[in-house]
Parts: sequence; structure tokens; C-alpha cells
Amino acid sequence: MDYDFREIEKKWQKQWADDKTYKVTEDPDKPKYYVLNMFPYPSGAGLHVGHPLGYIASDIYARYKRLKGFNVLNPMGYDAYGLPAEQYAIKTGQHPAVTTNENINHYREQLDKIGFSFDWDREVKTCDPHYYHWTQWAFEKMFNSYYDNDLQKAQPIDKLIEHLETKGTEGLNVAQSDNTLSFTAVEWKAMDDKQKSEALMNYRIAFKGETMVNWCAGLGTVLANDEVVEGVSIRGGFPVVQKKMSQWCLRTSAYAQRLLDGLDTIQWSDSIKDTQRNWIGRSEGTEVEFSVKDSDVKFTIFTTRADTMFGVTFMVLAPESEYVQQVTTAAQKAGVDKYLNYVKSRTELDRMSDHKVTGVFSGSYAVNPFTGDNIPIWISEYVLAGYGTGAIMAVPAHDSRDYAFAKHFNLPIIPLIEGADVSEESFDAKEGIVMNSPREGHKSIDGFSLNGCTVKEAIAKTKKFVTEKGIGRVKVNYRLRDAIFSRQRYWGEPFPVYYDNGIPRMVPGQYLPVELPEITEYKPTDNGEPPLGRAKKWAWDTVNNQIVENTRIDNKTVFPLDLYTMPGFAGSSAYYLRYMDPHNDKALVSKAADEYWRHVDLYVGGTEHATGHLIYSRFWNKFLHDYGVSCEEEPFQKLVNQGMIQGRSNFVYRANELSTADKPVFVSFGQRKNYQDVTPIHVWINLVKNDILDTEAFKKWSPEYANAEFIFEDGSKSADGAEGKYVCGWAIEKMSKSMYNVVNPDDIVRDYGADTLRLYEMFLGPVEASKPWDTNGIDGCFRFLKKLWALFWDNRTDKFLVDDAEPSKDSLKSVHKLIKKVTQDTEMFSYNTSISAFMICVNELGQQKYHNRTLLSDLVVLIAPFAPHIAEELWHQLGNTTTVCDAKWPAWDERYLVENEMQMTVSFNGKARFQKMFAADADKDTIGKETLADDRCAKYMEGKKVIKVIIVPGRIINIVVK
Repeated sequence: MDYDFREIEKKWQKQWADDKTYKVTEDPDKPKYYVLNMFPYPSGAGLHVGHPLGYIASDIYARYKRLKGFNVLNPMGYDAYGLPAEQYAIKTGQHPAVTTNENINHYREQLDKIGFSFDWDREVKTCDPHYYHWTQWAFEKMFNSYYDNDLQKAQPIDKLIEHLETKGTEGLNVAQSDNTLSFTAVEWKAMDDKQKSEALMNYRIAFKGETMVNWCAGLGTVLANDEVVEGVSIRGGFPVVQKKMSQWCLRTSAYAQRLLDGLDTIQWSDSIKDTQRNWIGRSEGTEVEFSVKDSDVKFTIFTTRADTMFGVTFMVLAPESEYVQQVTTAAQKAGVDKYLNYVKSRTELDRMSDHKVTGVFSGSYAVNPFTGDNIPIWISEYVLAGYGTGAIMAVPAHDSRDYAFAKHFNLPIIPLIEGADVSEESFDAKEGIVMNSPREGHKSIDGFSLNGCTVKEAIAKTKKFVTEKGIGRVKVNYRLRDAIFSRQRYWGEPFPVYYDNGIPRMVPGQYLPVELPEITEYKPTDNGEPPLGRAKKWAWDTVNNQIVENTRIDNKTVFPLDLYTMPGFAGSSAYYLRYMDPHNDKALVSKAADEYWRHVDLYVGGTEHATGHLIYSRFWNKFLHDYGVSCEEEPFQKLVNQGMIQGRSNFVYRANELSTADKPVFVSFGQRKNYQDVTPIHVWINLVKNDILDTEAFKKWSPEYANAEFIFEDGSKSADGAEGKYVCGWAIEKMSKSMYNVVNPDDIVRDYGADTLRLYEMFLGPVEASKPWDTNGIDGCFRFLKKLWALFWDNRTDKFLVDDAEPSKDSLKSVHKLIKKVTQDTEMFSYNTSISAFMICVNELGQQKYHNRTLLSDLVVLIAPFAPHIAEELWHQLGNTTTVCDAKWPAWDERYLVENEMQMTVSFNGKARFQKMFAADADKDTIGKETLADDRCAKYMEGKKVIKVIIVPGRIINIVVK
């Protein structure tokens, strides 16, 4: 019986679907295990072989845990909103839902072919109103909440209103946008509805505020930092500028400390944790107030090194700072305006990563509160408005970017630490004795001096002095920004918000979801409104609680709805909770389901989400935890980041000096150096096998190559009638359609089978590492599966070989060694080494010619997570009637692993000569006698005297002769 992988895989995929083999329900009698993949955006291109890498890794572990007796939740869904579908809709007029659903169907078909154990009954799509109902619900809950710093949790906004009605802002310790906002209870009661609404926006967790955004006019929307590269949009290459806009935001900054603390409780890699810690950016320091000379203007800076106040030689404002216009003098205005216009084209990501020095002098001076010195105020992009106060005091002797700025603009540099060498290598002087504080000949407040202090003493002394003198305060600061939560797009979750004469109000929760309206075009309106501005039926009737035509808006009972939509991360921030209870129409997740599944035990996805999705989802979960919706504060207990499968590109070489427009000439790899002007051109990898080009297929590939001629590897020419070999060049690159190196998994499944694909992707290297794809190497995994099959079937006689004969010691050892290896490796996600162990074991069993049913049953169960189709087929051929998924993971017996013999290398004068076996418990005397008696020693000792025999049992035997 041959290994007919096509029939086997088709058969079992249908059977698993019919039997709902992977459907899971809560089972209190079993321990739970929740495995989750970062769900995909369903692009029109479909999957390439790099996409399933993480899915295969997590599926192996999910199947393994099920075999270990766990009740495993392994769901899948789609992150279905995104710019590509919207841009396609703009070009074609086709509704984004149509293309998105077509793409989802294609993805589902591809995923099913690979044999994943997903519970498709729990599938979610972020564009489904039944799903985004709960995204809107969470947004409304955030709008109706504030963050209590004393309790360190979200609280209902009504509690805050009660406080304001009785005490005003007195005694408030809450997260807020403007720390200077202050009013009494009397003043609060005197406010009208709009004033109260604006005041409460200062505290709400979901709030509307003016913020700098990446505005792309070409796409008509705000973009996230990762959607912009070098001032243009990744999608379409349109210019992107910095623009201040009124946006919905989420107060993620309120959770900064909890986000930091939570990292100590989860099993993530140190690199991802460090990335998040740096992004959150906690720093303890001091806020100090500076006055502007000859002005009433004052601004505050935040510094972690207030002890360096005597070394300040200039101040820098962020270009977006509200103080820029206040301090810019008439003489400097033209230069400042020109500079601000330049900065508009720079994203914050660009400004943080690009350390080029730019700036402009404002014309004004600040007064150093410690010395009274006048300090020039500059404006530069290296200071960001959202970090600290958007203003810094520059101490170029002890900060690298300040130093670079001072050198570029020829500003003073004053060292403060005794013996400090002011150079680019010694900025962070945190040791040594302080000097020049104050500098000789300079005054200081009340004679305050730091001279003679250690740096640590100086920091403490300065903090105390600043606080006592009332010129500043000690503060903990965070780099983490509040998340911008608005997009000017159509294809996204609509906000459940209507505007009552400018006051944003929430659509009552019982009437959610607010569904996207139908529109005729998907681009912004002619007057610049977002696409939802084209909707004819987009108003909220507060009497009948329904969406009605815009013509009925009277701003009394019918009001306009919000024209923005939510960003992509909205739908992905709590999808792991929805998987627990996907069909619940009463709640995001029931308490029973949440308390059973609790959190994701294993989360698999890419490192590119370290500062986006993984921050936002942790924040979202902590907010829901504050209200008891999520029983665990951290959503993802263990995180595994899969690496990238890179493409193996191939090139042909166009000899430009020999080519004409209608007859290009291509030279083979080995011949290319014989020509001066050669251009490498990517070629579709399906036209190449083992780096040999199918020249006839190449000529048919594109009309421009129809008349192509070739100079082959041996120098012969196709123009002369030769039929030589054309060798292509190659390189390892990112898989991309533009490089023609994308490998479709459907092709691999068709030619080799899903089990081979699964094995090969894991065999390429460690899950976390990036590795190149090479279709040329897939044969090895395919041959292994055929060898595995041959342990059960003799293809020549069509005989089933499995028997109940007593297994040999060697067979027991081979299989139990494998059980131990695969169990330990699977726990550590070392799948590539597991597959190597499978190959060794199958080879050993084939040589031993033993076919014991019990041992082969164990082998089938072990291979089932990796190659489920062949395992299921063999499991049933062994006489089982239930799925291999419900088998029991085998345990190894150490008795069978005891080594009865040991192999040692025999050397003469340190040079290895041959291998010899000894009893495992042999002592030195026995080893020495048996070695010297071995006939193979004779030729190395002939005519020589044995000086000594050095023996280390289990390691070496060295016979010294002379």
C-alpha cells in the first residue's frame, strides 16, 4: 500500500470537519490550556509559506497539550479592517466587505489544507457587527470612566462628578490631560453642559483632544507611525505631514506603571520586555520652572538630573510646543516658520531614529532659576512635545544629543564633574565629584552649591532644594503616550457617538452596535470630511433610538453621528476574550467562560507588535479587569515570537552591451564577469529548479523576453543552436511579490502534502529564528514520511507489517529515547531537533526490522502533532476507532535508556586511530587490558615500547609509545 498523501489528507480533513474533532467546550474535569495566534489580516494575495510558520508551531503545541490530557482552546479569526481593502474600494468602487470576505474565504481554504486544529465554531471577524458591538461597548465604558491614581484603577465617571459637585478639583488625584485645571464646586455647578463636557474630557479614559498626528492627504486619513516611512505612506507613497487635529484618544498613559509592573509576572523574552520597558519609559526626576526674560511667559522642564542646572547653556522647545509662538521674536519669525514647515514632514519615529542636527533660534532667552543667567531658547525636532513637558534644559557636557547640538551651533559646553573629559564618550558622568556648581564668578540662589558632592549626593540635594524653594517638584514621568484612536476612513468600526450641539454623547448601550452605513464612494468628501460624510443616513434619533436620514437632523432630538472610525488595533485589543465566548449576545464574555479559560497560556506572533498591539491589548485588558470583565490582569502568560521565513530569490543577468530592446541577451551566472555592463533581474522562482533556468518557460513568462537569447554556463550560445545550461544567481531576501520569490503553500501541499509542509517549516531551524526557504530541501522531509510509512507497509507485497512480536532491546531503546527527546524538545519549542530525532529513530527501526504494535503506536502518537494526517491514517490502520487526537501521550521508561556499553576512541600518541566498545561499568584496568589485546593495536605498537596508557572512562584512551 503506497503512501498516497493526497487521498489521506483529503479524507481526514473532511472527517475532522464532519466529526467536529476540534470543537472545544468548557470541561471542569480537565485542566485548560489556551493557545492563540495573532490573527491575520486577510490580504488579496493569500498566504505564502512564511505566514503559517507561527500557526504550525502553535498547532503542534496545542495538539501536544491535548494528548497530554488538557482541554485545549485553539481558535482562529481575522483582523478584517484595514487600508488595503479601502484603497481597493476607492479604485474599483467595490464595497470593502466584498473583497474582505472573498479574501477570508481564500485564507480559510488555505488554512484548512494545512490541517490546523482550529475550533472554527469560535471564528471571529473584526468587521462583523456582532463582534464590533463589544469594541463599541468597551469604548463607551472607557468614555464613562476616569483613572483614580490612589486606587490605581478605573472608576465610573459618575463618582468623579460627585466629587466635583461637592469639592471641585480639590483633593483629586486622577489621571488627566491638563494638570493645571482647577475649579471649585461652585464654579462646577455654574458651568453649562458644554463647559462640563469639556472639563470632563480632561479626565475620561476615552477622550477627545487636540493632538499631533501623521496626516496623509493622499489617503485622507491619519496614519500610525508604523504606516509611515521617510515622510511618505507605506501604502501608496503619499506625503505625510504632522498636523494638530481633534482626535479620539485612549488614556493609556494612566496605566503606565501597571504595564511596567505586569512585565515581571509573565513569561516573555527579555528582549520584548526590554522593548516595552523602553517604550513606556519610566524616569524619576524633577520638574523645574523657567521664566522667559522680559516676559510673563514661564514654562516647565522635566529632568532626571536636576543636579546639572549649573551646566545648562541653552534651552530647547519641541516644534509643536505652544510656547514656540510666544517666545519667537519678530526678527526670528521667518526662520522659525520655515523650520516648522520642514518639521511637519517628519514623523516622531523619524525624529527619534534620525540623529541629524537641525534647529533654529527663537530670539528669546530663559532665566536659569539657580543662577539668573540668560540662556538662549532654541527650537529643535530632537525634542518631542509628548514626552515630559515638550521643553528641555540642555547640558551638552553630559548629554549626547545636547552635545551634538551645541557643537553644531557653536554653543558653550561646561563640564560639571571633576576630571570629566568632555567628549562623545563621557556624557553619562554619574560618578565623581561635582565642580563648577556654581561656576566661578557666578551667583546662585541663597549661595546654593553642589561643589564637593558626589553625583548621587548632588541629585538628592537638588531635589530637596527645588521642592523647598517652590521652583519645582519631584515627579515620575513616562514616555508612553495616550493612544490616538481616530481614523478618517470608512472601513473600520464606527464610533457609537452623536453630537448634541457639539457635545459628544454615547448611543445607549442596549442599541449597539452602530453599524457602518452604505455609501457610494469610499474617499473623503469634496469639503475634506471623512468618507462617512457621504452617508445619507447617518444621524441618531434620540426619541426612537435608531439611525435615521441626515435630512431629519434638527439638533433637538436628531443629531449627527461621528464621522471617524476606530483604528485597526481597536478590534484586536480584546479578541482573545471574545474567543472564550464568541456567541454571547449579552456580554463580551460570560463570567463562567472567563473564569474557566482565564488568560492565554501561549501566544504566538511576530516581534513587530511589541510596541503596538501588545501594549494596547494589555492596557485594554487591565481596564476590563478593573471592572471585573476579565478575571486576569495580564492577558498573555507566555509569548513566543516566531521568526521570518525568507525567500530564496533567483536572478538572470542581462548583458546590456549585447541586448536590444526587442532581443535581450542573458548571460549565465559563471559568464557574467566576462561582460562589463550586466544587470541582475529577479526571475520567478517557479521557472528555476536547483538554480537552473527553464529558458523556454522564461521566454513565455513575459512578452519582453519572448525573443531572449542566452549565453550558457559553458559559454555556448542559444543563438548558435546550443542547448546548454543557464545557471541563475540567488540571494536570501524577504518574501515579496516584487521579487518573484513568494512560495504558495498550496503548491507545496499539492506536490508533497500538508504533513511535509508542516515538518519542513519546523525543520528549517528554531521557531524564533529567521531562516531561508529553499524548496530544493523539502524532499528530505517527504522521504522521511515515506520511510515512516514503510515501517507499517511493505509496498512491494502490499503487506501490513505490524505484529505483536516481542520488541528487541534496541527497538525499545530507540523508541523510548525518542519519547524522552520529543517530549522535552516540544516543551521548549525545539521542533527542529524533535524532527531530527524522528528521522534517526525511523532509520534505526527500519534497520532493526522490528514492527511491534505497541512501539509503533507510541511512534504514531508522537508524530501526530507534527504530521497529523499520516498519524491519523496509521492510527486507524493499527485498529483504533477513535481519533489519534484523543490518544495518550506516551511516557518513557528510563530502564530502556540505560547504556550497557560505551564507545571510546583509542589514540596513539594523541592521534585517534579506531573506536572500541566496552561494558558500561568497565574499570580502567579492564579497559586497558582489553584495548592492548585488540588486534588493531598491533600495527601501531610494532617495534615500539608502551610508555604509559592514559584512560578516562567514557572519554579517552591514549597509548603513549616510543
